[in-house]
Amino acid sequence: MARDLTKGSVNKVLLQFALPLFISVVFQQFYSIADSLIAGRFAGENALAAVGASYPITNIFNAVGFGCNIGCGVVISQLFGAGEYKKVKTAISTALISGFLLSSVLTIGGIIFTPALMTAIDTPENIFDDSALYLKIYVGGFIFLFIYNIVNSIFTALGDSKTPLYFLIFSSVFNVALDYIFVVFFNMGVSGVAWATFIAQGLAGILSFITLFHNLRKLSVKEKADLFSFPLLKEIARISIPSILQQSFVSVGNVFIQKLINGYGSSVIAGFSAAFKLNTFTINALYTFGNSVSSFTAQNFGAKKHSRIREGMKYGTIMVVVTGVVIAVLYLIFNVQLIELFVEGSGSADTIESGSMFLKIVSPFYAFIGIKLVCDGVLRGTGSMKLFMVATFTDLVLRVVLSFVLSPIFGYMGIWWSWPIGWVVANILSFIFYLYVMKKLTVK
Repeated sequence: MARDLTKGSVNKVLLQFALPLFISVVFQQFYSIADSLIAGRFAGENALAAVGASYPITNIFNAVGFGCNIGCGVVISQLFGAGEYKKVKTAISTALISGFLLSSVLTIGGIIFTPALMTAIDTPENIFDDSALYLKIYVGGFIFLFIYNIVNSIFTALGDSKTPLYFLIFSSVFNVALDYIFVVFFNMGVSGVAWATFIAQGLAGILSFITLFHNLRKLSVKEKADLFSFPLLKEIARISIPSILQQSFVSVGNVFIQKLINGYGSSVIAGFSAAFKLNTFTINALYTFGNSVSSFTAQNFGAKKHSRIREGMKYGTIMVVVTGVVIAVLYLIFNVQLIELFVEGSGSADTIESGSMFLKIVSPFYAFIGIKLVCDGVLRGTGSMKLFMVATFTDLVLRVVLSFVLSPIFGYMGIWWSWPIGWVVANILSFIFYLYVMKKLTVK
């Protein structure tokens, strides 16, 4: 059900809204980690490296979907906060139609160019075939994943963070079960991991789509809403395109970094794959609070309740700092044991060392990236996309440049250090931009 985020105690409303989203991400990342964990433990170190080597490419596709989700979410949140329910329905159908067309093009193109993409990042020969196979199956199901994520962003924009949680729990548990069955019992290896994701997310996408249209009937309007609106598509694109560019450039930057890592061999690739899955779990968990603040900000921005935006920023910051510190402590204490979960019995010393060192270097800076994500949530919610892009591109450029500068001197640990340096600088910029935007709102 839709929920108004412009009323009630800010800390209570934001926490109740963010908590289901946080749990959703935990389950979502749980099955993402399970893909690599089951591949590494039951199919071997090379299978883990194969899944990890294709990860930056899959992130490019996900970047487009994520950027579109942001555009849809911000526009729909602002319309909902302003009480324009007819436009809300039109914006939803416009987003779904355009999203279906865009994801279809990306799916076809991704399948055709899979071998070229894997060649471009210098994927080692011993894992090339498995990496390409995983990527091709994953991209084949991208259209379902794309629609599934757009639907979830619509639920969130309407203040409903519980429905996405239910679907993520379902898809996560189902995906892990299929992972185990396909890899352990049917000996399908990397393809089993990919097909498990394809089937689980496809089914979740179809069910969430049906549920959305059932719930929209409860949002009453006096006149029938238009099915498609080019002005609303333009407004969605105004928010989405900068987000797509930002996410795509980040993903492309990660491709260059992955190409550097591939030069250290499959053992280091496997260690990085395991550690990066854990890192991605943390970043996405922190992103949840940023996205919650974004939806909260957008609704209150539409309702012109600017003082609540500041309160949302304050409580969002508390949430990410606490979460970041707790996870950092766990990673610092148990980094070796966590990497060993992925490769027990088949992992080399290089795999364990490279993965554990990544966690040791990066995890102490989770609070910094968390604060940046909350600031970014305010920037997105108010439509300040240019400032948002500047801060994010600074992080990306620094990470890519530093990786190439430091790796010849310090090896792969030079690449690991590029993450925290980029985060700290981008965090400072995002906070300055947040202060600037709030000053403008105060003047208005």
